[in-house]
Amino acid sequence: MPIPKPGSPVRGSKTGAPIMVLFDLLGRRWAMGIIWNLNKGPAPFQVLKAKCETISPTILSTRLKELTEAHIIERTLDGYRLTDEGHELFVLLKPLGDWSKKWAKSIK
Repeated sequence: MPIPKPGSPVRGSKTGAPIMVLFDLLGRRWAMGIIWNLNKGPAPFQVLKAKCETISPTILSTRLKELTEAHIIERTLDGYRLTDEGHELFVLLKPLGDWSKKWAKSIK
């Protein structure tokens, strides 16, 4: 499956608004887990697979290809790592993660 592109329809947006395209990509199974784990530093495929615990090799391979094509991660001699854009994305997502913890308590 190709990565979603701005301007093309995605889940939740017929117009392909950039934010909806990003949410479509990040909403794919294990995409966020991969980003979260790579924020800790580069990791080869097998190490990343172990960090993601229950991920299948097929899903990991697919997500790595998609996130690489989206310029969120890149492959290096040390394995996979976040690009500058990937680090910037993580910095923006971290407060959302913090907010979600407070929100989760409010709906229990």
